[in-house]
Amino acid sequence: MLQELFTPSVQHALDLAGIFVFAISGALLAVRKNFDVFGMAVLAEVTALGGGLLRDLIIGAVPPAAFTDLGYFLMPLVATVLVFFLHPVVERIQAGVNVFDAAGLGLFCVTGTTKAYEYGLGLTSSAVLGVATAAGGGVLRDVLANEAPSLLRWDRDLYAVPAIVGATMVALFIRFDSLNAFTSSLAALTAFAIRLLAMRFHWRAPRAWNRRSTATEEI
Repeated sequence: MLQELFTPSVQHALDLAGIFVFAISGALLAVRKNFDVFGMAVLAEVTALGGGLLRDLIIGAVPPAAFTDLGYFLMPLVATVLVFFLHPVVERIQAGVNVFDAAGLGLFCVTGTTKAYEYGLGLTSSAVLGVATAAGGGVLRDVLANEAPSLLRWDRDLYAVPAIVGATMVALFIRFDSLNAFTSSLAALTAFAIRLLAMRFHWRAPRAWNRRSTATEEI
């Protein structure tokens, strides 16, 4: 099914683009944490490939694509080199990087859901793995950097929610036998747009109703 949506060359190019921008975010966090170049490379690789690796291991797509395509492995290293030498410049264009990160989120929640379904999972499980594909690398990145995962923090703009919406749309399109290049692109664009709006207007998920605790989140 995935091969029917996009040609292999287009799919590969989109994957590499998504991997690159995710790797940038991992390498930048490593710089902020004062990690050395090896730590930068590790965070870049984990951020870019962690979600897809988790998905492939769960669905039995072994060896995972991260280990069979050299481009998948090398792209985070390219991002690491870029950030290593030009991190002040990359920091200044962080807003632009965030836009591409949002695009990667939209793309990966769609491709992750579709691939999981191809391997025999139900619609709900496929959507869950679609979200894991899009956001899992960021969770692993934050854990390795000894931070609370961003998508669990109330003081961070919505991140998982756009992926959930995109993955759910894909599952519904599959359910009604209407998944094609147009509808899959629509799902990706919807997730992308929600993420951009969340960053623009600082949309955040609500905390517990009638929360009485005065504890504040460390920034």
